[in-house]
Amino acid sequence: MLETQAAYADTAFSNGYEFTQGTGYTLPEYPFVAPPELATSEVRRCPLVIVGGGISGLSLACALAHLGVEALLLDEDNTVGVKGASSRGICYAQKTLEIFKRLGVYERIARKGIQWSVGRTFAGEDEVYSFDLRQQQTHSLSAEPPFINIQQFYIEGFLVEQIHTLCRSQPCIDIRWNNRITAFEQNNAFATLSITTPAGDYTLQADHVIDCTGSRSPFRAWCGASITAKKGDDRWCIADVRFKDAPPVERHTWIEAPFNDNRAVWQHLMADGVWRIDYQMAPNCDPEQVSREDVVRARLNAQFKRELGEDECHIVWVGPYAYRSECLDGLRHGRVFFVGDAAHVVSPFGARGGNSGVQDADNLAWKLAAVLQGRASPSLLDSYSAERHEAAQQNVLVTNRTARFLRPADGAERLFRTAALGLARQHLFARQLVNTGRMSVPNTYSRSAVCDKTGGMATQNVSFSWANGQPGELVDLLSWAGGQLLLLVFGALPASAASRLRELAGQSGLRCVQVLAPGEQPQAREHVIDRRGHLRATCCVAAATAGGWALLRPDSYVAATGQRLDSGLVRAVSVAIGLQEENA
Repeated sequence: MLETQAAYADTAFSNGYEFTQGTGYTLPEYPFVAPPELATSEVRRCPLVIVGGGISGLSLACALAHLGVEALLLDEDNTVGVKGASSRGICYAQKTLEIFKRLGVYERIARKGIQWSVGRTFAGEDEVYSFDLRQQQTHSLSAEPPFINIQQFYIEGFLVEQIHTLCRSQPCIDIRWNNRITAFEQNNAFATLSITTPAGDYTLQADHVIDCTGSRSPFRAWCGASITAKKGDDRWCIADVRFKDAPPVERHTWIEAPFNDNRAVWQHLMADGVWRIDYQMAPNCDPEQVSREDVVRARLNAQFKRELGEDECHIVWVGPYAYRSECLDGLRHGRVFFVGDAAHVVSPFGARGGNSGVQDADNLAWKLAAVLQGRASPSLLDSYSAERHEAAQQNVLVTNRTARFLRPADGAERLFRTAALGLARQHLFARQLVNTGRMSVPNTYSRSAVCDKTGGMATQNVSFSWANGQPGELVDLLSWAGGQLLLLVFGALPASAASRLRELAGQSGLRCVQVLAPGEQPQAREHVIDRRGHLRATCCVAAATAGGWALLRPDSYVAATGQRLDSGLVRAVSVAIGLQEENA
């Protein structure tokens, strides 16, 4: 036993951090429990195996727990975060926060993290651009803020605790720490996973495998997955720092920072009073040298124009890395679904990495539940790859454009950036050309076979009133729907339409709610009051005709909209659960 434990290698830090300095963070550690298969030598068959306990894998597992779906989660480490490189994602967008509210961890994130909406961009000493996300349409209606900054390992820890809480009443998620996959194969009937642990080796079979192992996924090679990738020579160095006298709670970006050899700098506040500062380095820099604590402190002194002693500025963690973009050409390979960094890697401009991974998990969870629980066709699972691959391609495109603006090639690109910065100092129109990261927004699914041409858009978590006058939010309606499709029908209805709505409410797999304006009389058992018209607005349903409807999926995306409760709605429901493909 002791020899076996010694042979189980510790998990190395990953995701491009080559060296780390500083005191680091204290991560929780979870106990290893010997799998029962070791005692019986049984090759167990599982419906779902999730590999990787990072933010994507844990979000998926938590969503499945809410939906009552059994799954096994295997992680090669015994903690959240990454040992030696625990400072990873920090910036969580509104759509992701809405997902976390449905999963039951949002309140803890909001209490621990830092809310922000204002960003300022500087070129040299001049402020050339600023924004307030609260004033933008894509963020204006939701109950959640545009962004919360918090270290990723906190969220992962909250998800682990929430999974344990949910499984007390209905055990369905088995998290196994220190379980490393060593081999994989699949056939038409099932997948086979070979697993090593500190107590020995065992084998599992699975109907479906979800790869959440990150950017160094072994499943890419095992499945023969093709990939479109690009790696430049742009290098950066993260410094997580705690100050005695804190800067403003805003996102500050310098495109040409005079204190960093006219290279870019990002500055964000996170939880625990820790600031994330990203410094763009010379492309040929020595990663070990630029991450030395004395070099980082000299960089900080130059930025804040004074000598910062240990009592004024405590360096928590430092790590250098290089940006790259990768996107698998398909996110499903047989019985394997690729999620998060295993599926796509983007530069962190605009917070499109971890947020996209959580949204991948949210997209896949309800589809797996619907298929495994017999409420949808197995073909629904193919839409995961189509929808989230489109999102990944868009995120790669947007972040690559930012990378080129921040490190332009000599010639036309550099000339364009110089002109944009010069004009932005004086002219409002030019400020939209200053590209320091287009902030993460929900992706639209324009090529999905399970969304009508009127659907494919994300909703916001808007407020309404329940029939008894108590306040509610869209996430509450989605939770009430319990993983089924949610039909919202707007306005007072003709008698025939009201009768049709009551018939639809009796169908399995569909929950129906009448959405009324103040003063309108209910004609359905389930109804809510849309006092400010926000439900109608977020569903993009025109107000002109009573009986307009929106069909919402469990991931809060609109599957379809229409103006009458007719055959078009019946077809939309069928399409949304994969029973027929939409005609071109």
